[in-house]
Amino acid sequence: MGHHHHHHHGHSHSHPDLKGRNLLISIFLNIGITLAQIIGGLLSGSLALLSDALHNFSDVLSLVISYGAQKLGKRKASSLKTFGYKRAEILAAFINAATLVVVAVILMKEAIERLIEPQEIESNLVIWLALIAIAGNGFSVLLLKKDADHNMNMKSAYLHLLTDMMASVAVLVGGVLMKYFQVYWVDALLTMIIGVYLIYMGYDLLKESTKVLMLFTPKSVVIQDIVDSICTIDRVKNVHHVHIWQLNEEEVHMEAHIDFTEDIKLSQFDEILEEIEEHVYHKHGINHVNIQPEFDKCDSKSVIVQD
Repeated sequence: MGHHHHHHHGHSHSHPDLKGRNLLISIFLNIGITLAQIIGGLLSGSLALLSDALHNFSDVLSLVISYGAQKLGKRKASSLKTFGYKRAEILAAFINAATLVVVAVILMKEAIERLIEPQEIESNLVIWLALIAIAGNGFSVLLLKKDADHNMNMKSAYLHLLTDMMASVAVLVGGVLMKYFQVYWVDALLTMIIGVYLIYMGYDLLKESTKVLMLFTPKSVVIQDIVDSICTIDRVKNVHHVHIWQLNEEEVHMEAHIDFTEDIKLSQFDEILEEIEEHVYHKHGINHVNIQPEFDKCDSKSVIVQD
């Protein structure tokens, strides 16, 4: 079995401890905002504020999950966990995306009930609390923005916060319209719009994280291209029984059987393996290769084998 790791990742990652620190700051900010909004929502009778508080609470939970996953992901592999906890962050992204969609559905249900029966709302309190929430969430969004680009887990936390900031902006607009124009249905309408946006964003992330958890081939990888290019290497007869999957956002694994045209020595196989590894890493971003060499073996030669 030829086997290899490539450990040079071309990502510009910020320091993982910084990621953790930024998540922690955001957690405490959001706990504060949530408490303020629950009290304010109950005092003012604003559904948008209470739904925003619920949303903020889901932020706190999602940030805690992201933080835990980020810490777990750094744990070493062991004989019982040979991959360590490398999937923890993908799992966190999946859970957070699912909760985003659930929160959105709850918000929209509440909003529809409110549209049917609008209620008078104490707008001054709503305006002040919305401003506090915008400031707190805005700060958290800026903290997580950089890591959200290349990490699904951080992206799920970032999305929770971003949608929350937008929700607070909507609450603020609603508060101002209620104060000066007594338009009370705006509160519910804005809640609906936020809900739709949440479902849209959450669904996308849910889809991406599900693909990784289901071991689907990454979008950027075309298996036939890899097979064709390996077949151009000297003494390679065919490539079959291919599996390519993503372990997490930094590691793509590939395993395959390779049929050789002659009964080569192990040392020769090692040279060919080195060539394959360099090729698939630089051309296709695969950094973990596992090849089973074969010569004249009777097995299925199809690229994808239903095993």
